[in-house]
Amino acid sequence: MERSPTMLDAIPARPGAYLLEIALDKPLAIDTARLRGTLPAGAYGYAGSARGPGGLRARIARHLKSEKRPHWHVDRVTIAGRVTGIAFAENAGECALAQAIAACPGAAIPLAGFGSSDCRRCRAHLVRLPGAVSRVSAVTAITGIIESAGLRYLALPPAAVL
Repeated sequence: MERSPTMLDAIPARPGAYLLEIALDKPLAIDTARLRGTLPAGAYGYAGSARGPGGLRARIARHLKSEKRPHWHVDRVTIAGRVTGIAFAENAGECALAQAIAACPGAAIPLAGFGSSDCRRCRAHLVRLPGAVSRVSAVTAITGIIESAGLRYLALPPAAVL
């Protein structure tokens, strides 16, 4: 039997960088070996890269799973919150995306070092976006980044978990 196409089929299985829109409905305590703090409820942008087997498709599919063992910092956020949109580009760099979303008016770094423990250039790869917890505020904050960086954007339906 042939598998029916899914939203993930639009994402290439090649290396690249991606940007996740994530909504947190309530504050999230973070307590890892290197990071401690609380992420307030709100809209967030997270920049990451996918260089391993399966490329962007495999990494983004993992982020969309509602049940997983936390491996990366962002796993704690995607488990507690919900991914509301994805932007991606092949052969792009995550640092440029992280720096661009951090430069958005009203954006803030909620926890220095979050998602960027292996990066010497960025304060963090997770950025709190301005506005209330809403898909509109997250999309508005990163639309310019998506267009100027030549990224492809996929809006996710509310229940798009795997």
